[in-house]
Amino acid sequence: MAPLRILTWHIHGNYLWYLSRIPHELYLPVRSDGGEGYGGRGTTFPFGPNVHDVPADEVGRLDLDVMLYQSRRAWEEDRFALLSPAQRRLPAIYLEHDPPREHPTDTRHPVDDPDVLLVHVTPFNELMWSSGRTPTRVIEHGVAVPPGVDYTGQLARGIAVVNNLPRRGRRVGADLFERARHEVPLDLVGMGSTDAGGLGEVPPPELPAFVAPYRFFFHPIRYTSLGLALCEAMMIGMPVVAPSTTEVASVVRSGESGIADTDVGTLIDGMWSLLEDPPLARSLGEGARRVARERFDIRRFVGDWDRALAEVAGRRRARVAAAAATLTP
Repeated sequence: MAPLRILTWHIHGNYLWYLSRIPHELYLPVRSDGGEGYGGRGTTFPFGPNVHDVPADEVGRLDLDVMLYQSRRAWEEDRFALLSPAQRRLPAIYLEHDPPREHPTDTRHPVDDPDVLLVHVTPFNELMWSSGRTPTRVIEHGVAVPPGVDYTGQLARGIAVVNNLPRRGRRVGADLFERARHEVPLDLVGMGSTDAGGLGEVPPPELPAFVAPYRFFFHPIRYTSLGLALCEAMMIGMPVVAPSTTEVASVVRSGESGIADTDVGTLIDGMWSLLEDPPLARSLGEGARRVARERFDIRRFVGDWDRALAEVAGRRRARVAAAAATLTP
């Protein structure tokens, strides 16, 4: 299959960076005033030459093959504001990054279209959304860490990586982090982390090397999708401590790849066990690495996306060919 020309938006930078490894061309609309999804390539990630910035007012003239929506705004507003009628009829995928917010089990997904493929990033997310007649598929995360970056754990502290923790509150475990920090040596990095006494933002490509010296990775999040930083930490062989909720329950198993529980006191006790017993931390970290290699291999991720795009584009071509056949005398 020749490389497909895909329009998408810059919604989650880390995810887009990994997605850009697919053998296709990605076009990102940009606006001078920025705004949700309109930051383009930016300067944070070392995107390759297959990622292209396109002024938003020129998107309607692009020759495209597939639309990849990643936000409710793009689906409900931007496609009507930016795209031509012909572009809106192109094969489409909606990439859903999160579990439902309004109600965890009874929320209908905004996409209700049997011709659109709804891709979830975790099995938990697919389980919780009510997707109606829209076909769904799970493509789990894929991550890659820089060569030579491995967990050392020599620093007897934990590290949490959460963007805008104070503003996002209980959903991402702001209260859990504060409780743990008062009982255990613990640092925080991420956008807006200085507002919570953290260390500030670390460029995502540098994050695996930054967290590697810490004894454990704390993932305080109650209810959101599986963090890419967590997957990267596991990939370098780092043990994880986390509430056993959402997809974490299937990824982090106590005594195997880290410590997971719904009792916060048990999590804090587990943190102290890792701080006091470096060999235990290293053993659980190796278990985490085994899980990460099995679940989050970047080659599997790229292959899954390549197949999904080929199938969506192929169905469209088959329909066009069938329609043309009916018009043949």
